[in-house]
Amino acid sequence: MTAGDLALTLAAVLCSIGFAALIVVLVRVLDTLKALRSEVALMREETRPLLDELRMSTDEARDTMDAARSDLERFDRVLGSAEAISDAVDGSSRVAKTAFSVPAIKIAGLATGTSRVVRRMRGRDRHTEIVHVPVARERRRA
Repeated sequence: MTAGDLALTLAAVLCSIGFAALIVVLVRVLDTLKALRSEVALMREETRPLLDELRMSTDEARDTMDAARSDLERFDRVLGSAEAISDAVDGSSRVAKTAFSVPAIKIAGLATGTSRVVRRMRGRDRHTEIVHVPVARERRRA
């Protein structure tokens, strides 16, 4: 056997060992892929009900938010109406106060004065004295 034959035989043996190692690695990768596929399928089966429940709760939350939004819009309209009514009543009360305060004060003064006159005419008001104080006036000369 010559050196060339020996090198050729050695190369063939090394290639065979390399191919055997490659086949072992590929078989292990194939087994791992099968295990991964089964785990993914199991995870899909387990998560499908959870996803369905999540979708249902999301739909319920969306419906609740829509209802809350519509209630909030309605409350906003009611609050706006209440503010408008409050402003109108406030303006009306100011007008009424302005319109009725002066005549009410005059009527109260007239009633008090009338009751004093009536008491004086009957002679019951002995404690009240009217004192006339003369006021000295200076005359201006131009």
